[in-house]
Amino acid sequence: MCRKRKMDISLRNHGVVVYMLALMLIMLVANGEEQRTREIGVGVILDIDSHVGKSIWVSILMAIEDFYGDTNNSTTVIVPHFRDSKYDNVEAVTAAIDLLKNTQVMAILGPQKSSQAAFVLDIAQRSKVPMISPATNPDLSPIRNPYFIRIAQASSTQAQPIAALVKSFGWREVVFVYEDTDFGRGPIPFLFDAMVNIGTQVKFRTLLSPSSSDYEILQLLYKLKSMQTRVFVVHVLPALASRFFKKADEAGMMAKGYAWIITDVLTGLLHQLDPQDIYSMQGVVGVKPYIPSSNQLKKFERRWRRRFRKEYPDIDRVELDMFGILSYDSIVGLAMALTRVGSELSSTIFKRPKKASTDLAAIGTSDMGSKLLPMIQNISLEGMRNRDLEIVNGQLQMSTYQIVNVIGKGEKHIGFWSSRNGISNQLISQNQSSDYTTNKDDLGTIIWPGDTPRFPKGWEIPTGGDNILRVGVPAKGGFVEFIEASIDPKTKVVNASGYVIDVFKAVIDAMPYDVRYKFLPYENPDGQRIGDYNDLVYQIVLDKFDMVVGDVTILWNRSNYVEFTLPYSESGVSMLVPSKVDDSKNVWIFMRPLEMELWITIGGFFIYIGFVVWVLEHRVNKEFRGPPHQQVGMIFWFSFSTLVFAHKEKMISNLSRFVVIVWIFVVLVLTSSYTASLASMLTVQKLQPTLTNMSELKARGDFVGYQDGSFVVNMLKDMGFHGDKLKKYINFKEYANALSNGSTKNGVSAIVDEVPYLKMLQAKNCNKYVMVGPTYKTAGFGFAFPKGSPLVAEFSRAILKVIEEQMRNISDKWISDEADCPGKNEDVEPFDKLTLESFKGLFFVAGLSSTCALVIFLFMFLYENKEILVSHDSMHHKLTAIIQNFDKKKDLMPSETETVNDSNDYIEENIIGDPPMSPAISVYHQGEGVFSPASPV
Repeated sequence: MCRKRKMDISLRNHGVVVYMLALMLIMLVANGEEQRTREIGVGVILDIDSHVGKSIWVSILMAIEDFYGDTNNSTTVIVPHFRDSKYDNVEAVTAAIDLLKNTQVMAILGPQKSSQAAFVLDIAQRSKVPMISPATNPDLSPIRNPYFIRIAQASSTQAQPIAALVKSFGWREVVFVYEDTDFGRGPIPFLFDAMVNIGTQVKFRTLLSPSSSDYEILQLLYKLKSMQTRVFVVHVLPALASRFFKKADEAGMMAKGYAWIITDVLTGLLHQLDPQDIYSMQGVVGVKPYIPSSNQLKKFERRWRRRFRKEYPDIDRVELDMFGILSYDSIVGLAMALTRVGSELSSTIFKRPKKASTDLAAIGTSDMGSKLLPMIQNISLEGMRNRDLEIVNGQLQMSTYQIVNVIGKGEKHIGFWSSRNGISNQLISQNQSSDYTTNKDDLGTIIWPGDTPRFPKGWEIPTGGDNILRVGVPAKGGFVEFIEASIDPKTKVVNASGYVIDVFKAVIDAMPYDVRYKFLPYENPDGQRIGDYNDLVYQIVLDKFDMVVGDVTILWNRSNYVEFTLPYSESGVSMLVPSKVDDSKNVWIFMRPLEMELWITIGGFFIYIGFVVWVLEHRVNKEFRGPPHQQVGMIFWFSFSTLVFAHKEKMISNLSRFVVIVWIFVVLVLTSSYTASLASMLTVQKLQPTLTNMSELKARGDFVGYQDGSFVVNMLKDMGFHGDKLKKYINFKEYANALSNGSTKNGVSAIVDEVPYLKMLQAKNCNKYVMVGPTYKTAGFGFAFPKGSPLVAEFSRAILKVIEEQMRNISDKWISDEADCPGKNEDVEPFDKLTLESFKGLFFVAGLSSTCALVIFLFMFLYENKEILVSHDSMHHKLTAIIQNFDKKKDLMPSETETVNDSNDYIEENIIGDPPMSPAISVYHQGEGVFSPASPV
């Protein structure tokens, strides 16, 4: 068989040479010229038996015919030397060495496979011979390898259109399936980065060897089917694709709910597959470089088919692909470049070393390669694609991709993607203005696997066999009312119960589809809990659980590596303290409305105000004179009598009147506030907390309890609580005992925890405890999933439905005991005493006004006694004289007497009324200058 194949190739090569010589002879005769045409050898390395190899073979022959048949003034002619690489890298290298050493070709076209091209390129670089290849592996870079000319799109460029396609449908997860070859591995890093940029997670990447058996392919597909992701990007060659999609159909993965995206090479070579293979790919979406149709291309395609059937009469299915078109254009470009350098061609193409130990060393280097290279590195000509063939810096330039849908026996066009405009259903020229879009509505109708126009949501809950949702739960033996999970030692069945489990089951029932799950306790072999809740949640990252269900609080640090649903519980952290027995019958309850500091301040001000009024009235008011003990009594009597507005003494000094008016206002505010607080204590409050806020708890230095393993301990430390004042507990019973004992008996004065725990503790102990202080905001309990999981949105919607319809019943089931508590309906409000802080403003006004009045009086008094101050007597004599003058009664001026009389007349006429005069009314005695009680009529 191999000998026959070699004979066929040899005969075909011989026929080509004869054909070209005849063509050259015709051209010379037709031109009537005797000049000699220079033959330029070009090596062609192909997998001759492959569809792509045959297509390129025919296109090269037609390009040489067309170019030299239409051009009669060329001094050069390309003579192709074909070599078969036989799908093998070593054969490709051997062919390259033979072409360079023995045939001395000026350029090499091929190889077509990336793995072969990588080996041949090293030889071409060393020999300075341009290599023109359709290899798509982006690792083969024309920038790093200047003698490499790529006449196909690098496979990395398709990452953007595929990412735009994924984004347009809102898919959050994809799986990559790619061939375990240089061709297959090349674009994967670029595809991965493109998915990251659009926020889509690559859940799994799997390599598939071209030599994999059908059984191995089927096992891989079953593994993929067990995952929840239903969007697959497949990057393989047609030979492997035909078997892969057959097995995918057999595994039930070409059904409704799946999405398959194939890459450019496979999309462009779909015609190579048998019809049965195409039928197994129904609904697949693919991308490929866009080659616009034209009359020139249609005519060429008809000619190409005729020529192909002539060269390969045994092949029924004939289809011109993009590699054939691009090879045709590249040969035309190479021929034009050779024509331009024809005059510079030397008789010796290669410089060879005198001595060479190997065939590779004997090749030497090309003299013409460096001259030819600039002309083919940058080519711009009108090609078969109805637009310019443009090669820039050795790389083919194409900016538009076509998106197709595999339907029936072939493909259907559904849209375009361009780097300028994104996804669109029609081609937009560069002159037209358009924004970049990734909207699925800009595509035509797509028929997805399962023969449905409804696009897949991209994921499903794994079903069938053991493919069920792995639900991690805390192995918790303490707060069992919330969640308790244990493994039956006989049946090995996990039993889970509690408030959280009831919520979870209600959410599962509210899902729009069936969800199969199993509980997996996070515990050691002895059934004990491992680590804290941070460790539990992190097991999702380690792929031990698909989700975590428990009384897990949504925290920012946890959200860095998992994703939470909407909260399903009440949120917040608060403080629970013991409540005091109703003390409304306590004989000292009247002292409770005001704190001690306020009582002391009020008492001090009463004495101070009384003293100031006495100083101001002592010299002019008879009632503030008399024996010392009487004057001291007057100070206390007057000031405290203002508390109930029972003072009867008349003020003569304007300064004292001002002080008394301000003080009476202060007393009015104080008495009103006191009355309201005392009334609240006696009529509303039945239970009182032993503490009212966190600050008081911290100031007292009492012990504080928290739940073992909870984030609350860090929160308390951040608030300033010392670690030695914090105690951890594992269940409600320990909570209750600690609160009952108090800090003095090895217990705690308060429990700080999340609101749901505190409410359940209250329900279990009726009204023994009171929740006080501010509630510090938290996000509440939520279910945890892997980052980017589409289940988050589905579960969140189901949680909203449960909250609206069932949450009250679930809460009543676990907190129903509170309804049986005696006195539940009584108001239980923490009572805050009136503090000094609340009245600082009032005391400031009262102190300032009285002090100012006292200072003014002292200045006036000292001014009246300035003769004493300026005398030359001793200081003791001066001080004694001033005190004696202060103690003397001051005689009022006539104007002051009239003012007092007018005041008395006003009192008699407007307040007392007609005689008989009340004995409480005082009259002014002209001679004494003071008020005194009048005699009864």
